[in-house]
Amino acid sequence: MSQTLTNQALHQRRSRVVAKGNASATDRYMVKGEGALLTDVEGNTYIDFAGGIAVMNVGHSHPRVVAAIKRQAEQLTHTCFMVSPYPPAVTLAERLCDLVPGQAPKAAMFANSGAEAVENAVKIARYHTAKSGIIAFENAFHGRTLMGMTLTSKVKPYKYGFGPYAPEVYRMPFAYCYRCPLNLTYPSCHTACAHCLADMFVKQVAPEQTAAIIVEPIQGEGGFITPPMDYFKKLHAICRENEVLFIADEIQTGIGRTGTMFAMEQFGVEAEITTVAKSLAAGMPLSAVVGKREIMDSVHPSGIGGTYGGNPVACTAALAVLEIFETEDLLTRSRALGETLRTRLGQFKQAYEFVGDVRGLGAMMAMELVKDRHTKTPAAEEAKALTAFCLERGLLLLSCGMYGNVIRFLMPLVISDDQLQRGLAIVEEGLKGLGR
Repeated sequence: MSQTLTNQALHQRRSRVVAKGNASATDRYMVKGEGALLTDVEGNTYIDFAGGIAVMNVGHSHPRVVAAIKRQAEQLTHTCFMVSPYPPAVTLAERLCDLVPGQAPKAAMFANSGAEAVENAVKIARYHTAKSGIIAFENAFHGRTLMGMTLTSKVKPYKYGFGPYAPEVYRMPFAYCYRCPLNLTYPSCHTACAHCLADMFVKQVAPEQTAAIIVEPIQGEGGFITPPMDYFKKLHAICRENEVLFIADEIQTGIGRTGTMFAMEQFGVEAEITTVAKSLAAGMPLSAVVGKREIMDSVHPSGIGGTYGGNPVACTAALAVLEIFETEDLLTRSRALGETLRTRLGQFKQAYEFVGDVRGLGAMMAMELVKDRHTKTPAAEEAKALTAFCLERGLLLLSCGMYGNVIRFLMPLVISDDQLQRGLAIVEEGLKGLGR
């Protein structure tokens, strides 16, 4: 490793050529990843609790993924699926149609990013229904494209200064029980927030003009907000009554993060359209839209797709990811990690007054930091201090949430028990420091 290649030197070079708006959470430049560990240019090793923001569920540089990429790259790297198709994309579409919840026949299309998947899901919904209205949720995040940022709730940094936004997008409250938008308490509320959708159809946009709602099973960037188990069934029932499509944005929750391949399995809902990305291809750029065949096939030929969507190397990587989930039983591992995290974070909540809430499903867990449990004033500076403390001690940890006060845990599912406990010990050490 070059003696002159340092984090500081690279950061200085970066400041001269990389746009300021393309920011990074840390100033550490990584050159190697293995499992749940990352190594920077100076040889420092970090336990990864970020997972490339829920991208590395099978871990960094998994040997099977690496071998699959090498094999495919030696055979074919690109023709464009819209010109000359290739087997890996067809095989992957078959697998995803089988895995996405729902018994109805399905079809899939491929893109490169989560935002592209969202854009295409909205296009398909609008085309199929011949309606234009889309209902999104408070605290949502759906990407940084025009439609994606319009659907996204948080203004800074995602929307600020980038308007005007896409038209015919409407927003309703989400089931954020810790900060209930209706000032009610679950379960005595009977999930009243779900019925806000029916109110939307009266007060904001008629169902005859509404193509779909789009919702994350767990709101990721919004703060890992996890609704009650009966929430989505009620929403879906209202959608069906009004002939409105239900789009499940499983970009972050999908591919085993929550303990099932897709989170909606746990909520008992079969969405008409599902978006997939992030951990689908272990870091290779790939996303998919999977939906009921009658809906997906309603779009005319060449109405959806793109030059790089469903690249053969990325599709082959994704097939390797799905094989790893089966052979290494990563769904069981995800659930086990979730139990460990829930227990440990629950202990943090008991020990430290500024841990206001612990929530999530499977290995998608978070704790919300507050200055006072009664007022629930967001502790954003404390969250920032905690992530900085952890980084200096060899743990990569990220915050999120509308107020930047939520600590999220997204470690690769292949993390060892020792690495997990060492990382959690660093988090606790940081929490102790905040409490002084």
